[in-house]
Amino acid sequence: MSIQDGSRTETAPVPSHRTIRKPNPALLEHARERAKSRENRFADRVTAFSGSMRFVYIHVIWFGCWIGFGLEGYPYGLLTMIVSLEAIFLSTFVLISQNRADARRQVVADQQWTMVQEEEGQNIELLDLSRQILKLTQDVHFLTRSRADHGDDRGGPSHSD
Repeated sequence: MSIQDGSRTETAPVPSHRTIRKPNPALLEHARERAKSRENRFADRVTAFSGSMRFVYIHVIWFGCWIGFGLEGYPYGLLTMIVSLEAIFLSTFVLISQNRADARRQVVADQQWTMVQEEEGQNIELLDLSRQILKLTQDVHFLTRSRADHGDDRGGPSHSD
């Protein structure tokens, strides 16, 4: 945004819209509960490692060395069996990871549903207050109108002397 002031141009400060995102408290609690189990911690570590590029690089090097150094002859039966067993275990860890992600989504969905229910209650209260305000406004309008119709425009009680 620029402001022209005669011969010079100034740049007005642009407000920062950066906000610090706080983690969802329900997800933090879910993670704490999950971290209590040794099996969950192990599964999380295996899933994190097997989903990384380091895992890919290690396997490329491992397969290259296995074949390059001629640890066994073609058709690489032992290597095939090892890789097949690894695939079985990794697919299990992928399923565990998906279950964990589903559990996290469920925690968030439950929290959002609770919030929706609370907001619905607040909306009902606000609608009730709005109706009360409308009724009071109509009553004040009616009283003002009836006083104006009777010639009392002072806004106070009528005094006869």
